[in-house]
Amino acid sequence: MSYRTETDVSRRTYLKLTGGAGAVGLTGVAGCLGENTTTITPGTAPGFPPFEMREDGELIGFDIDLLEAVVAETDYELGEWATFEFDSLIPALTQNEEIDVIAAAMTITEDRQETIAFSDPYWESDQAILVREGGDFQPGAWADFEGVRVGAQSGTTGADQVQSNLVDPGIIADEDYSTYDSYVFAVEDLVNENVDAVVVDNPVAETFAANRDVTIAFVEETGEQFGFGLRQGESEFQSALNDGLATVRDDGTYQEITNTWFGQE
Repeated sequence: MSYRTETDVSRRTYLKLTGGAGAVGLTGVAGCLGENTTTITPGTAPGFPPFEMREDGELIGFDIDLLEAVVAETDYELGEWATFEFDSLIPALTQNEEIDVIAAAMTITEDRQETIAFSDPYWESDQAILVREGGDFQPGAWADFEGVRVGAQSGTTGADQVQSNLVDPGIIADEDYSTYDSYVFAVEDLVNENVDAVVVDNPVAETFAANRDVTIAFVEETGEQFGFGLRQGESEFQSALNDGLATVRDDGTYQEITNTWFGQE
């Protein structure tokens, strides 16, 4: 399934590394792991800046740069990127084997570990609540959401937070909860007053707040950890990714990529 969204996040703002990553194809190929090849096909879900997004036809972002740097430290070769809606990534990995690794700011959870394996964590995040800047709705806690409309991207931990904190306790009704294929669409609906709040990973919320008329109302400290997803039983590939992660952390590459995408000098 081909993903189809773009963001207005400026490449000039984020892409500072000379010869930076991301200028690879956007059409996936089924180059899965086999006995006679070391080429792996990566998959992601654009529309989640600054981790993965499209800018002027290019696939760019923190995850794109990081996976390319990590794989460069291994005996594997990275093939062309395949793009999907977020909740189609795990089926593409495990059922159809269209891809070999997921690089999509995917939180390591027990539920997901029943289906896939993960690399060592490479990022930690909390969940943020985005609202319209200067709007009437400025919540400080989940209890403030009664009677409002909330959005999240389907298949994400943000969606889990809405379900467990708002829908299940009956604070909001099912019809007041909207899910989206992309957070770009969710934030557009927020700006256009079709929803009153969007729940999203904190660094992504900060990026939207810097580029749209939205602001972070509060942060739910979830302590989530992101990892690269891969099929279970591929211990050699998993070890290679973990070793590559350790190398790019030790040699300063990880910090350079972080500085590029999160503005840390």
